[in-house]
Amino acid sequence: MGDEADYVIESTDAGASATIPMEAGQVKKGGYMMIKGKPCKILSISVSKTGKHGHAKCNFTATDIFTGKKLEDMIPSTHGTTVPIVNRSDWEVIDIDGDELTLMDEGGNQKTDLNLPTYPETMAEDIRTAWDGGENSVIVTVQAAVGIEQIIAFKKENN
Repeated sequence: MGDEADYVIESTDAGASATIPMEAGQVKKGGYMMIKGKPCKILSISVSKTGKHGHAKCNFTATDIFTGKKLEDMIPSTHGTTVPIVNRSDWEVIDIDGDELTLMDEGGNQKTDLNLPTYPETMAEDIRTAWDGGENSVIVTVQAAVGIEQIIAFKKENN
């Protein structure tokens, strides 16, 4: 009975899911939803009338929040879909080493696991130019959803 090896706890998160379930009819334009396993921002929703089987269908047009790729999905409005939990945070660029960034937030926490963005194509070079070898202060906006983090915007701060 004194064998503690049976009770090793592997996970330390609070059990929070990366997505939440939602009825397709409740998802709004400008909101987020998962399409083909990718987190997407909804551009437009068109709802068709109920057919002979009694379900109104929602036709979603959305873009992948990380690649910008356009995706479409059609779901009966009463059926469930999943909505990603999307977080945004601002970080200051401390160092750029190759394609890897060292970032710091307002609390002094450092983040070293992010690379320069690959989408849109010019953003990585624009960040590098704005940072100018550490001459300027650059704030990047990091968007996180379903375990993926990516820089989606940046602004140069004038010192």
